[in-house]
Amino acid sequence: MPTKDAGADRPPFVEARTLVKLFGGMRVVDGVSISLAHGEMVGLIGPNGAGKTTMFNLLAGSLKPTSGEIRIDGVDISREGPDKRLMRGLGRTFQIPRPFGEMTVLENVLTGAQGQTGETHWMNFLRPGRVAAEEKAAVEKARGLLDFLLLERLALEPARVLSGGQRKLLELARILMADPQAILIDEPAAGVNPALLELIIDKIRALHAQGKTILIIEHNMEMVNRLCGRVVVMAAGKVLAQGKPADVARDPAVINAYLGGAA
Repeated sequence: MPTKDAGADRPPFVEARTLVKLFGGMRVVDGVSISLAHGEMVGLIGPNGAGKTTMFNLLAGSLKPTSGEIRIDGVDISREGPDKRLMRGLGRTFQIPRPFGEMTVLENVLTGAQGQTGETHWMNFLRPGRVAAEEKAAVEKARGLLDFLLLERLALEPARVLSGGQRKLLELARILMADPQAILIDEPAAGVNPALLELIIDKIRALHAQGKTILIIEHNMEMVNRLCGRVVVMAAGKVLAQGKPADVARDPAVINAYLGGAA
């Protein structure tokens, strides 16, 4: 007799319910509901001014919704900030990474480590052995992430020497130090040369293969088509369409939103 899938009744890992965000009376996000199942990779697309970045910031916790609800693994976290959301397994990258330029690449990655005993000043005196062991483990983990993202050779260089694409990889390494289950990735293709873009695509695929839940904001539709099994289209603050990339691309409403009917 077939057994019931153990994950069938699990709530989405990330879920937004009828989110509204007002700025000066303008509904920048207007009743948006989206969800990410455990291990799903979804693209969030739409024309400029659609509300995508505001939606991302609401999910990440850098903005609070005017109304509506955000849940992580079934728990309402609508009023929690980014730090608590990261502790619950939700991390994000930024469209324009801003590393600490004079710190080394390795040191930048280490800033993403969470829950270190040495963060409490007096523990450095009471538990020096534990602090040293955690710091050693963090360095090993950071170097492993840099190796995974092909930045290990630059580990001891100042982060200011990195190209735009390498900074995006560094940003990804930093957030991976916290072991998030879900990652919100903001425009990974923006300002990246083609060779590095292929590397970024390969590494996002690898993270997804490890079971990570991923939401990507991206204007590069070829990249979205290659990575995402489902896309959500926003326009004028609302969800306009969602489904498989090929189906959404043929939707007349989506074509009109992007091209103003020119298609």
